[in-house]
Amino acid sequence: MELQPSLKTFHFGDYRFNAFVPDSSALQQAFTKQLQTDPSTPAPYWAQVWPSAYALCEFIATQPHWLQNKTVLELAAGLGLPSLLAAQHATKVTCSDYVPEAVEFMQESIQENKLENSKAMMIDWNHLPNDLSVDVLLLSDINYEPKAFETLFNVIISFLEKGTTILLSTPQRLMAKPFIDRLLPYIKLWEEQTITNVTPAVTCSVYVLQQ
Repeated sequence: MELQPSLKTFHFGDYRFNAFVPDSSALQQAFTKQLQTDPSTPAPYWAQVWPSAYALCEFIATQPHWLQNKTVLELAAGLGLPSLLAAQHATKVTCSDYVPEAVEFMQESIQENKLENSKAMMIDWNHLPNDLSVDVLLLSDINYEPKAFETLFNVIISFLEKGTTILLSTPQRLMAKPFIDRLLPYIKLWEEQTITNVTPAVTCSVYVLQQ
Protein backbone atom coordinates (compact mmCIF):
# COMPACT_ATOMS: atom_id res chain seq x y z
CA MET A 1 0.00 0.00 0.00
CA GLU A 2 1.14 3.51 -0.82
CA LEU A 3 0.73 5.49 2.38
CA GLN A 4 0.97 9.20 2.99
CA PRO A 5 3.14 9.89 6.07
CA SER A 6 2.42 12.64 8.55
CA LEU A 7 5.04 13.77 11.07
CA LYS A 8 3.68 14.10 14.60
CA THR A 9 5.32 15.19 17.85
CA PHE A 10 4.68 13.13 20.98
CA HIS A 11 5.22 14.25 24.58
CA PHE A 12 5.63 11.91 27.56
CA GLY A 13 6.69 13.53 30.80
CA ASP A 14 9.88 15.48 30.12
CA TYR A 15 10.51 13.64 26.87
CA ARG A 16 9.49 14.40 23.30
CA PHE A 17 10.17 12.90 19.90
CA ASN A 18 8.75 12.88 16.39
CA ALA A 19 7.21 9.92 14.62
CA PHE A 20 5.83 9.34 11.15
CA VAL A 21 2.20 8.20 11.20
CA PRO A 22 0.15 7.26 8.10
CA ASP A 23 -2.60 9.69 7.16
CA SER A 24 -5.80 7.96 8.27
CA SER A 25 -7.87 8.82 5.20
CA ALA A 26 -5.09 7.85 2.78
CA LEU A 27 -4.61 4.63 4.75
CA GLN A 28 -8.28 3.71 4.47
CA GLN A 29 -8.33 4.43 0.75
CA ALA A 30 -5.21 2.34 0.16
CA PHE A 31 -6.57 -0.54 2.24
CA THR A 32 -9.92 -0.48 0.41
CA LYS A 33 -8.15 -0.51 -2.95
CA GLN A 34 -5.92 -3.38 -1.87
CA LEU A 35 -8.93 -5.43 -0.77
CA GLN A 36 -10.36 -5.20 -4.27
CA THR A 37 -7.35 -7.01 -5.71
CA ASP A 38 -6.61 -9.22 -2.70
CA PRO A 39 -9.54 -9.90 -0.32
CA SER A 40 -7.17 -11.64 2.11
CA THR A 41 -5.17 -8.45 2.74
CA PRO A 42 -4.75 -8.14 6.52
CA ALA A 43 -6.01 -4.97 8.19
CA PRO A 44 -3.17 -2.49 8.78
CA TYR A 45 -3.36 -2.58 12.57
CA TRP A 46 0.28 -1.50 12.72
CA ALA A 47 -0.52 1.89 11.18
CA GLN A 48 -2.09 3.69 14.13
CA VAL A 49 -1.07 4.56 17.67
CA TRP A 50 -2.95 2.28 20.06
CA PRO A 51 -3.69 3.11 23.72
CA SER A 52 -1.22 0.46 24.90
CA ALA A 53 1.61 2.25 23.10
CA TYR A 54 0.73 5.44 24.96
CA ALA A 55 0.59 3.50 28.23
CA LEU A 56 3.99 1.89 27.71
CA CYS A 57 5.51 5.25 26.79
CA GLU A 58 4.05 6.83 29.93
CA PHE A 59 5.55 4.00 31.98
CA ILE A 60 8.98 4.42 30.37
CA ALA A 61 8.87 8.18 30.89
CA THR A 62 8.25 7.78 34.63
CA GLN A 63 10.45 4.71 35.20
CA PRO A 64 13.33 4.96 32.71
CA HIS A 65 15.65 2.97 34.98
CA TRP A 66 14.29 -0.25 33.47
CA LEU A 67 15.95 0.74 30.19
CA GLN A 68 18.98 2.70 31.30
CA ASN A 69 22.12 1.41 29.54
CA LYS A 70 20.25 -1.70 28.32
CA THR A 71 19.87 -3.42 24.97
CA VAL A 72 16.22 -3.28 23.96
CA LEU A 73 14.01 -5.06 21.43
CA GLU A 74 10.40 -4.27 20.58
CA LEU A 75 8.44 -6.99 18.79
CA ALA A 76 5.33 -6.24 16.71
CA ALA A 77 6.21 -2.60 17.22
CA GLY A 78 3.89 -1.09 14.60
CA LEU A 79 4.91 2.57 14.55
CA GLY A 80 7.45 1.98 17.32
CA LEU A 81 6.64 4.78 19.77
CA PRO A 82 7.94 2.90 22.84
CA SER A 83 11.18 2.15 20.99
CA LEU A 84 11.66 5.78 20.02
CA LEU A 85 11.31 6.80 23.66
CA ALA A 86 13.44 3.90 24.91
CA ALA A 87 16.27 5.05 22.66
CA GLN A 88 16.73 8.08 24.88
CA HIS A 89 17.85 5.77 27.70
CA ALA A 90 19.09 2.49 26.22
CA THR A 91 22.46 1.72 24.67
CA LYS A 92 20.89 -0.10 21.69
CA VAL A 93 17.30 -0.37 20.46
CA THR A 94 15.84 -2.60 17.77
CA CYS A 95 12.22 -1.91 16.83
CA SER A 96 10.75 -4.65 14.70
CA ASP A 97 7.63 -5.81 12.93
CA TYR A 98 6.81 -8.45 10.34
CA VAL A 99 5.09 -5.86 8.10
CA PRO A 100 7.52 -4.18 5.66
CA GLU A 101 5.62 -0.88 5.65
CA ALA A 102 5.80 -0.69 9.43
CA VAL A 103 9.56 -1.17 9.35
CA GLU A 104 9.88 1.57 6.73
CA PHE A 105 7.91 4.02 8.86
CA MET A 106 9.95 3.22 11.96
CA GLN A 107 13.21 3.64 10.10
CA GLU A 108 12.07 7.06 8.85
CA SER A 109 11.21 8.05 12.44
CA ILE A 110 14.61 6.86 13.65
CA GLN A 111 16.33 9.01 11.04
CA GLU A 112 14.08 11.98 11.82
CA ASN A 113 15.10 11.83 15.50
CA LYS A 114 18.77 11.14 14.66
CA LEU A 115 18.82 8.05 16.88
CA GLU A 116 22.21 6.52 16.18
CA ASN A 117 21.63 3.75 18.73
CA SER A 118 18.50 2.45 17.00
CA LYS A 119 17.48 0.43 13.98
CA ALA A 120 14.28 -0.97 12.50
CA MET A 121 14.13 -4.45 11.05
CA MET A 122 11.74 -7.18 10.04
CA ILE A 123 11.24 -9.86 12.70
CA ASP A 124 8.38 -12.33 12.93
CA TRP A 125 7.87 -13.78 16.41
CA ASN A 126 6.86 -17.04 14.74
CA HIS A 127 10.41 -17.37 13.40
CA LEU A 128 12.76 -15.81 15.94
CA PRO A 129 16.53 -16.26 15.51
CA ASN A 130 17.86 -18.74 18.06
CA ASP A 131 20.64 -16.37 19.11
CA LEU A 132 18.35 -13.39 19.70
CA SER A 133 19.10 -12.04 23.17
CA VAL A 134 18.45 -8.63 24.77
CA ASP A 135 18.24 -7.07 28.21
CA VAL A 136 14.70 -5.72 27.80
CA LEU A 137 11.83 -6.78 25.55
CA LEU A 138 8.99 -4.33 24.83
CA LEU A 139 5.54 -5.69 23.95
CA SER A 140 2.61 -3.35 23.32
CA ASP A 141 -0.92 -4.66 22.65
CA ILE A 142 0.22 -7.95 21.21
CA ASN A 143 -2.33 -10.23 22.95
CA TYR A 144 -5.39 -9.53 20.79
CA GLU A 145 -5.61 -12.74 18.75
CA PRO A 146 -6.45 -15.84 20.85
CA LYS A 147 -5.08 -18.26 18.26
CA ALA A 148 -1.65 -16.64 18.72
CA PHE A 149 -1.66 -16.79 22.52
CA GLU A 150 0.18 -20.11 22.80
CA THR A 151 2.96 -19.00 20.45
CA LEU A 152 3.21 -15.65 22.19
CA PHE A 153 3.36 -17.27 25.63
CA ASN A 154 6.22 -19.50 24.47
CA VAL A 155 8.05 -16.46 23.06
CA ILE A 156 7.72 -14.67 26.38
CA ILE A 157 8.96 -17.66 28.35
CA SER A 158 11.93 -18.12 26.01
CA PHE A 159 13.05 -14.54 26.64
CA LEU A 160 12.48 -14.81 30.40
CA GLU A 161 14.62 -17.93 30.51
CA LYS A 162 17.44 -15.90 28.92
CA GLY A 163 17.22 -13.35 31.76
CA THR A 164 15.34 -10.74 29.74
CA THR A 165 13.10 -8.24 31.53
CA ILE A 166 9.81 -7.80 29.67
CA LEU A 167 7.65 -4.67 29.70
CA LEU A 168 4.18 -5.63 28.48
CA SER A 169 1.30 -3.19 28.05
CA THR A 170 -2.22 -4.27 27.16
CA PRO A 171 -5.80 -3.04 27.30
CA GLN A 172 -7.91 -5.01 29.74
CA ARG A 173 -9.58 -7.39 27.30
CA LEU A 174 -11.72 -10.09 28.88
CA MET A 175 -10.72 -12.63 26.24
CA ALA A 176 -7.05 -12.12 27.11
CA LYS A 177 -7.48 -12.75 30.84
CA PRO A 178 -6.48 -16.46 30.64
CA PHE A 179 -3.33 -15.43 28.79
CA ILE A 180 -2.41 -12.83 31.43
CA ASP A 181 -3.25 -15.29 34.22
CA ARG A 182 -0.57 -17.65 32.88
CA LEU A 183 1.96 -14.85 33.27
CA LEU A 184 1.10 -14.06 36.90
CA PRO A 185 4.08 -16.00 38.35
CA TYR A 186 6.44 -13.72 36.41
CA ILE A 187 4.79 -10.35 37.09
CA LYS A 188 7.03 -8.31 39.39
CA LEU A 189 5.27 -4.97 38.93
CA TRP A 190 1.78 -4.08 37.72
CA GLU A 191 0.48 -0.59 36.99
CA GLU A 192 -2.71 0.69 35.45
CA GLN A 193 -2.96 3.76 33.25
CA THR A 194 -6.01 5.47 31.86
CA ILE A 195 -5.23 6.78 28.40
CA THR A 196 -7.18 9.90 27.49
CA ASN A 197 -5.51 10.46 24.10
CA VAL A 198 -8.31 8.36 22.61
CA THR A 199 -12.10 8.61 22.84
CA PRO A 200 -13.47 6.99 24.85
CA ALA A 201 -10.61 6.74 27.33
CA VAL A 202 -9.05 3.29 27.70
CA THR A 203 -7.52 1.73 30.81
CA CYS A 204 -4.38 -0.27 30.11
CA SER A 205 -2.23 -2.46 32.30
CA VAL A 206 1.56 -2.34 32.21
CA TYR A 207 3.45 -5.34 33.55
CA VAL A 208 7.09 -5.92 34.34
CA LEU A 209 7.90 -9.60 33.84
CA GLN A 210 11.03 -11.34 35.13
CA GLN A 211 12.11 -14.94 35.64
